Amino acid sequence: MHDVRDIRKRPWFYSVNLAKRGNIDGLSYDMRPLSTWEDFLEKLKRHDYEKFSHTLVKEILSLDERRRDLQQKIDELRKRVNSLNKELGKAKREGNEELFSSKLSEKEKLESELRDLEVEHDKAKGHLEDLMLTIPNTLSRTTPLGEGENDNVEIRRVGQISKSKGLPHWEIGRITGILDFERGAKLSGSRFTVLRAEGAALIRGLINFMIDLHLEQGYEEVWVPYLVKPEVMRGTGQLPKFEEDLYKCEKDNLYLVPTAEVPVTNLHSGEVLKEDELTKKYVCYTPCFRREAGSYGKDVRGMLRQHQFDKVELVKFSHPADSYDELEMLLQDAEEILRRLELPYRVVALCSQDIGFSAAKCYDIEVWLPGYERYREISSCSNFEDFQARRANIRYAVSGTRKKEFVHTLNGSGLAVGRTLIAIMENFWEEKNKLFVIPDALRPYVGGMEVVRGKD
Repeated sequence: MHDVRDIRKRPWFYSVNLAKRGNIDGLSYDMRPLSTWEDFLEKLKRHDYEKFSHTLVKEILSLDERRRDLQQKIDELRKRVNSLNKELGKAKREGNEELFSSKLSEKEKLESELRDLEVEHDKAKGHLEDLMLTIPNTLSRTTPLGEGENDNVEIRRVGQISKSKGLPHWEIGRITGILDFERGAKLSGSRFTVLRAEGAALIRGLINFMIDLHLEQGYEEVWVPYLVKPEVMRGTGQLPKFEEDLYKCEKDNLYLVPTAEVPVTNLHSGEVLKEDELTKKYVCYTPCFRREAGSYGKDVRGMLRQHQFDKVELVKFSHPADSYDELEMLLQDAEEILRRLELPYRVVALCSQDIGFSAAKCYDIEVWLPGYERYREISSCSNFEDFQARRANIRYAVSGTRKKEFVHTLNGSGLAVGRTLIAIMENFWEEKNKLFVIPDALRPYVGGMEVVRGKD
């Protein structure tokens, strides 16, 4: 959540940020086509952008002014009530019943007014806080401008991709018998899968392989609850924005985690870290649960997009001065999994209208899937700057001073486990021999298994 004082000071900045993300409500001119930050700002300057205000920003500033006005009136009334309490005490000591009765009547009237104002103030404050939670993070200047995934910027490609369409993983899963979609549906409905025999072993082996590698990279492993409180979801930005995509246990008011980012980032909510502790690095495996609301008909075949899936997550708490260097290192740490598994992939920087709600800058790692004949996301590595830290109140004590500043938080998947299995199946499938080869780096984690053969 942003600081309303900064919005008050620079309303145009937050308004422009909303426009960069595609929310052009309140704009009186067409911003397209988008190209570079400089062109974008130049276009805004021609329209006197420092006077430009988005309708959402206007509503926030109006509520903030109303809340402050009410607070001032409350403070004045409380001061007057306190003064009357002293006058009542004096009148009582002097035995002046007429004066006492008059002052008491005045006090009761003021207290009634005060209660009404406090109710009005709390209502305005609550509405303001709700609106503040809907404003996305401000974008890094290095985030490319764009209107969708076609405007994402490719950074690099690694490995050789197959030139012909491969067999999709659901067919490989049927031939080898390791993916049982029918029994997954029998147990839980669509978009659930049972993994059998070598498939189950590969998932377990991949999780251990990923965690061991990240431990080598200096991360501390944590094991966390899979059910969390609403305030934990708010801390990382899942609430209120993504409410409909979450699984909620209504009776207990708890949510199933959509990613380990949620509980791990909130490990330090409400805490003040020591400056020399930064950067703190955590690795965590969790199953993840998402309703995938709004994705009907998209990637429903196979196990690319499931309601329950497995992920190894990397989370960092960084000094603000170091966070963008830490983002590059986080990206390298996640890429190393694919390099060791010898899977072809590419890295793209997400553009302003494809980036997530909470991120200031984000890289996607996309693995090549021959069955789809395209790259598909297998990890997102993001710098949230102080956006999540403000919502979860995570600060550090500045050495040698009494100051406390917000940390920067980062996270990335290292990696999405099911999609890694899909990539292994599709990239290393040998149609002639009806088998897929297990990468050398993974074999020690699956009992030395070298291939998974077809059962047909």
